[in-house]
Parts: sequence; C-alpha cells; structure tokens
Amino acid sequence: MTNTTSETSPQDTPPPAAISDFGIDTTSRSTGEALRDYAARLRGGELGPLPALLGLVALLIVFSSLADTFLTLGNIANLLAQGASITIIAMGLVFVLLLGEIDLSAGTASGVTAAVMALHLVKGGNLLGGMGEVVFYAFCGLLLLAVALAALMRIWAGAALSAVALVISLIGVPPNPWVEMLLAICVGTAIGCLTGFLVAKVGIPSFVVTLALFLAWGGVVLQFVGQGGTLGLHDDVLFNVANGNLGTAGSWILFALATGGYAAVVLSRHFSRLRKGLVASPTPMVLTKVGAVVVLAAAGTYLLTLNRAKTDLVVITGVPYVVPIVLVLLVIGTFVLERTRYGRHVYAVGGNREAARRAGINVAQIRMSVFVICSSAAAIGAIVYSSKVGSVDPNAGGDNTLLLSVGAAVIGGTSLFGGKGRLRDAVIGAAVLATINNGMGLLDQPAAVVYIVTGLVLLLAASVDALSRRRAAVAPR
Repeated sequence: MTNTTSETSPQDTPPPAAISDFGIDTTSRSTGEALRDYAARLRGGELGPLPALLGLVALLIVFSSLADTFLTLGNIANLLAQGASITIIAMGLVFVLLLGEIDLSAGTASGVTAAVMALHLVKGGNLLGGMGEVVFYAFCGLLLLAVALAALMRIWAGAALSAVALVISLIGVPPNPWVEMLLAICVGTAIGCLTGFLVAKVGIPSFVVTLALFLAWGGVVLQFVGQGGTLGLHDDVLFNVANGNLGTAGSWILFALATGGYAAVVLSRHFSRLRKGLVASPTPMVLTKVGAVVVLAAAGTYLLTLNRAKTDLVVITGVPYVVPIVLVLLVIGTFVLERTRYGRHVYAVGGNREAARRAGINVAQIRMSVFVICSSAAAIGAIVYSSKVGSVDPNAGGDNTLLLSVGAAVIGGTSLFGGKGRLRDAVIGAAVLATINNGMGLLDQPAAVVYIVTGLVLLLAASVDALSRRRAAVAPR
C-alpha cells in the first residue's frame, strides 16, 4: 500500500541564505534599519551626492560669514541666473558621462548655436546674406548630413529637429524670438548627430572627436560673429529668458506644481511598493523628506516674492524664469533616465557595454543618442547664457564653459568611469561652482584665485569618485 503522506525532503527546503537573500524583497524596514543600511552603503563607497551637498553647505556658511551681501535677496536671485547655463549644459553631459564617454566640444558647440541664433535675428532671418554663399551652403550641407545620419541610426527625433533647422535656414523664416530659440536647439541637435555618429559608428574615440570639434566649432563661431565683432540680442523675449521673473502669483503656482508633483510621485511610489509587499523606506522617513522639500521650497518662494531692488523706485519680485526652465529639464531628464527603457539601456551600456550588446541593446544607437541629447542641452544653455549677457561674441562657449560644465557633473557625483550618476548631480555640482564664483567675486578675489579654488574642488571630487569606486569594488557583497 502506497503511503500518501507527503514529507518535505531536505532537498525541498530552501537554505537559510536563500531565505535571507529573497526575503528582503518582501520585508519592510524600520527607520533604524534604513539608517543602518544607508550607513553601510556609505562605508561601501556609495556616497552619491553627499560630499557635494556637504561642500555646498560649508561654502554657504563660509561666504555668508565673510560677505555681508552674500545672502541678500538680490544676490540669491542673481546666483540662480548665473549658474543656470552651466547647470543645463552639465545635465546634458551627464548622459555622455554615464557611458564613460566625454564631450569636449559641448562648450563651443553651444557657442555655434548661439551665433546662429543671433545671426538669424540680426540679419532679419537671412542666413545666406549673413554667412555668405560658401559658408551658408556648407552649413546647410552639414544639416542635411545630420538628418541622413540620424535617420540611418533610427534616431528619429534627431533627424526631425535637424530637418527643422535646415528648413528654417533655407526658406528664410522672418526673425522671431521663439523661432530663434527653436533654431538654436535644432542646430544643437544636428551637431550632436554628427558628433555621435563619428563616435558610435565610425569608432573614433570620443576624446579625439570632441577635441577636434572643440577647435573646429570655435573657428565656426569666429566665422559667424567676426573677429572682434558682437551680435546683440535686442529682443525683450530673449532678454527675459535669463533676466525676467515670474509674478508673485506665478511664483506660488510654480511652487504648488513643483512640490505637489514631487510629493505625488514620491508618495505614490512609496505606497505602491508597500501595497505590493516590496521593500520600501520607512513611511516616517519618506514623509519627513517630502515635508523638508516643501518647507524649503515655500521659504525660497516667499523670499523671492519680496522686493529685492536696491531702490524703492524699482520693484523686482518673483522667481527667475531660469528656475522653472531648469526644473522642467530636470524632471524630464530624470524621468527619461530612471523610468523609461531608454534610460535603463543607457545605464546598462555604461555599466558593461559588451553585456548590453549581448542582451540585445543597440549599443551604437545609444552611444550616438547621448551626444544628441548633450548638444541639444548645450544649445538651451547657450540661449540662457546669451540672454544673460545680451549678446554673442567670438568667445561664446569658449573660455571655461566646458570645464565648469563637466566639473559640475563630476562634483555632483556623476562618475567619470560611466554607469553611475543622476541628473540631480549636475544641479548640485553647478550650485557648488556658482557659489564659489559668486562668493569669490563678492570678496574681490582675483580670477587666479577663483580658478585655483575651482580646480582644487574638481580634483577633490574626482578623487572621491575614484576612491569610492575602489572601496565599492572590495566591499563585501
């Protein structure tokens, strides 16, 4: 007679290690456990943006104690506008750095887009007359080539925007501030298509390609603007991009949308994980984080809605326009990197290119696309910077634009070795650099000192990145 009583054999019983490993996915943590886990990650080299945040707090304390005007409302608003262009370019560079690549031409490429925008405005939409026949047709030929290369690699957004730049240039659209900004972004996209194809498909190292283009685009800017020339941006809309402010009502609406959206995303994700039984941070910690962001944003909005003019004859209030511009780009870029298949592919290629290829990811397409995004972001940064200074000169995008942009991304926590970083890193790092430049300026320090301090901060950030990666490599799994 067969015994029907089932007994669990030793082979059917999962080992304790397996229970421990898989149990974390369905086990909630207490606040103490979450804090201990975070401390363990720090000891393991996963520092994230913490060093940059601590450095930013230290800089704020030092400059506020040494310069009486550092924490004035006018200087805070000016600080936001000063760092906006570098922040935007750095956000584009994060995509490139995530693959372990580099784009040394981002600065001068932004200068090209600014020069084209200004030339189109000044010449009444007649780029042919502004550039001359040979240069104009060479310019249009490069735009057409960008369209073809983007289509070949199936980067349809790049092909479409490059085609828009070609159409605007050929038909001579009358000058309009919105057309000028669109043209600048589309030209930036075309530049990214050319750069990305040379790196991803031709196989030239990104350092070599972008170094060569750094020099070439600098010459193009000089050709467009002229030796010693200047192209003024005499348009109220373009001027207000970096110099205008939201009204009081608009500032509070921005606060409500930004904080409400942030709270909705964070809380919905948190409670969704709890409902599904997945591991999640303790609810009190999540609520504290959201509450802190709301309180800080409310305080900042209130201060910026006060009159910050130095005389009673003028009223200057409201959040600068550059703040919502940066926030929109940050939200879109973060969503793309963290919540889309494309973003996962970017991290996969940056982490291990060969493994990503074997997993079926189109590595060449991903590599080309990040340069398209980088140059497009550089064009937006060029619009903001040109608006701030009110003109475009032969040095547009040159000097230390690229160095500060790369520095912002690295200081914020993006790894130069690829595979690690977030868009928020660029914002935090740019805030550090903008604070250094602003504070040193208020203290009347010479440019030499500013460069030395900025370079040392960047060197320190790169050292922290290298040491944290080494520590993470030897940390127990």
